[in-house]
Amino acid sequence: MLKLLAKVCAVAVLAAGLTAAPAAAAGEVEVGISQVDLAGPVISTVKVTVKNNSAQRLSKLAVSFRGPVGWTVSPEVRTVKEAVKPGGSAVVDFQIRVPEPRPGFTIRTFTATATYAGGQAVGTSSQRSGTPLPNLAAAFNNVGVTDESNPAPGDFDGDGNSFSAQRLAAAGVTPGATVTALGATLTWPNVQPGTKDNAAGGGQTIEFTGQGQRLVLLGSGSSLSAVGTVTIWYADGTSSTGSVGFPNWSFQDAGTHGATLAISTPGRNTPAGYANAEYQYRVFANSVPLDPAKKVELVTLPSTGSLHVFALATA
Repeated sequence: MLKLLAKVCAVAVLAAGLTAAPAAAAGEVEVGISQVDLAGPVISTVKVTVKNNSAQRLSKLAVSFRGPVGWTVSPEVRTVKEAVKPGGSAVVDFQIRVPEPRPGFTIRTFTATATYAGGQAVGTSSQRSGTPLPNLAAAFNNVGVTDESNPAPGDFDGDGNSFSAQRLAAAGVTPGATVTALGATLTWPNVQPGTKDNAAGGGQTIEFTGQGQRLVLLGSGSSLSAVGTVTIWYADGTSSTGSVGFPNWSFQDAGTHGATLAISTPGRNTPAGYANAEYQYRVFANSVPLDPAKKVELVTLPSTGSLHVFALATA
């Protein structure tokens, strides 16, 4: 009985020793994705490489790959029969159906996931097609400020109303003036009243260079739900997103959507001229977080049409 018990204990210890071997940490496993041929329509072959930088073997390795929503990938998952030795790599192929490219600038993101016994590692790759807009001014598509002597070009809210250039000037805001908010120094559009001065909807991607803890947006809402998503593209190819919103320019509290008041003016311009002096018409600041260790290269603006952006800056 004692011998049998000793054998059982020995087997238990051996089993415990086998199962106690640490798995490779995700940071020790690299997942790389080859370039995708975006000149569609075409079926492109993509190679996903899983490199084992750990001191442990990777066993039961399965790799999946996906592209933008709606793009078909075959197969969905590939398995690697043999364990990947420390310092070794495994390469698997996938086919992805690339549709006909859309006009304008786009960024496509591809993701590969390697799952193995005891862990998981993820790799992403972003590819660009087309040319982004050179700056925020190139994205301006709305007239938000007009002269009281000529309010006709204005249409900030879809009903032909706009901010008064005279009332903004009285508040110290003239073309090219600086506005300080949320720790950032922003430049008011350096354009004449009655010309396009803000970006409203469209989801345009613009070139923007900066670095800091947050991206500050100066703008206002022409509805009660002026909320959208901003995408930040860094110089190293990674990206992040953040939700941002502005209160209605006159009919919501300044703190709505987490915004803060930046400019307030009495009255507005209507198609018939200056009016509504008993109400305040306002511009706000809000922000989305940045990775402070990375340099911003591009910004994709919100696609919400009632969210108007006059300026951007980092803080």
